[in-house]
Amino acid sequence: MSLKSSELIRLFWALLLLFTCCSLSVSALSETLEPPAVWTSREAVIFGLKNSPDSRIALQRIASARASQAEAEALLKHPRLDLSASYGQTNNPIYSFGNILNQGVFSNDIDFNDPGRTDDLNLKAELSYRFYNGGRDQALVDSADSGYLASQAGLKEVEHQLGFEIVKAFQHIIQAQDQLEARQAELKAIDSSLQVAKARFEAGDLLKTELLNFEVQKARTSENLIIAQHQKALSEKGFLNLLGLESGTVAIALEDENLLPPLDRQAIQDRPELIKLSAALDAAESELRRAKGANLPTFDGFASYQYDYGWVNDGSGDSWIAGVKLNYNLWDGRRDDAEILRKQAEYQALAEQLEKLKLAITLDVEKAELNYQQAIERRTVTDKMVEVAQESAQLSRERFKEGVILSSDVLDTEVRLTDTLVRQSAARVTHRIATATLRRALGYQQYQATTEELLERQQ
Repeated sequence: MSLKSSELIRLFWALLLLFTCCSLSVSALSETLEPPAVWTSREAVIFGLKNSPDSRIALQRIASARASQAEAEALLKHPRLDLSASYGQTNNPIYSFGNILNQGVFSNDIDFNDPGRTDDLNLKAELSYRFYNGGRDQALVDSADSGYLASQAGLKEVEHQLGFEIVKAFQHIIQAQDQLEARQAELKAIDSSLQVAKARFEAGDLLKTELLNFEVQKARTSENLIIAQHQKALSEKGFLNLLGLESGTVAIALEDENLLPPLDRQAIQDRPELIKLSAALDAAESELRRAKGANLPTFDGFASYQYDYGWVNDGSGDSWIAGVKLNYNLWDGRRDDAEILRKQAEYQALAEQLEKLKLAITLDVEKAELNYQQAIERRTVTDKMVEVAQESAQLSRERFKEGVILSSDVLDTEVRLTDTLVRQSAARVTHRIATATLRRALGYQQYQATTEELLERQQ
């Protein structure tokens, strides 16, 4: 069998192209999301889950776990095919004599001790398949499958926690806005009473100390207003950060309300933290089986074909080999036994962590339910407090105009009104956050439709 030099060169380059085939890296262009003009809590949750770096990091973990699955299944289900090409020259007697035999140019006048210089172009294809290795490949596949489930649960865990934090940040903006409006209303009321006080002072019906009391309180309220404005700006910055936005204006729909949470405790078993840790425990069990499989034999099959050509001797030849191999490790210094003990300890540690997590989730739900009930009661009380404080403030303003009460009395009622408005806002926000907390504790997303939208996004 002989080939021309030009044909061999073309074959050589074809094999090199096969060995170094280019991998095209497809970079997915991230979709640019346009923020809405006015945020609702639900829109903020969906936007944040799509745009936040935390969600994208979790998606990359899923992609990594999916690749691990494919890698493990390739070892179990598919044979391995290797192609190689090499060229070299030598005057080593052993290698030169081997080249002569492989190229089919042996003659009786060859000096075995000094066969001379030879060259060899070797093209080889080798197929191998492991029929059995103590169940280690199957354990690796099972471990990769569990890792994939854990990564999916990790994404849900990120989404549940991120959704809760976004709802909480949204409600903090509402609270900051309410407090700002309460301070503005207080300043406006005090300024109005101050004008009345100035008129009475000029008429000689009010002492200057009474007038100064209004001036001092106006300054205090102005300071509180500055603090409220700063707090609102900070809450908006935190809100944008959770959504994965560096900057922007925040306009929110104040009428947005979270729905009453479902009280079905059966959903607790679907909490992503439990699913994630259970999957990690299954993966640890698979790794333990894989470690135990090292004490069992392996059984492989192999076959190869090679073609050799030499320009020095102008010869060529081909050959093949096929067979099976059984391998059993009788002694490795107890290294495999030590690895089994380590995997057993890791499995037991995860099992204890799972029990600890179940206890923590039970406590989390009970605390969320108690806080939810307290928030409802507190909201009812503060609503009543505001009604009384508003009526009291209105009466005090009228009586001050008539000169019946002192400036300190009307200032006290204005401060009490602002305090009750702030308390009412805090109670309402606490109620909404308690609702969101209970949904999270029970294993629900903040808005039921979010799940379907996320599934649609991941397809």
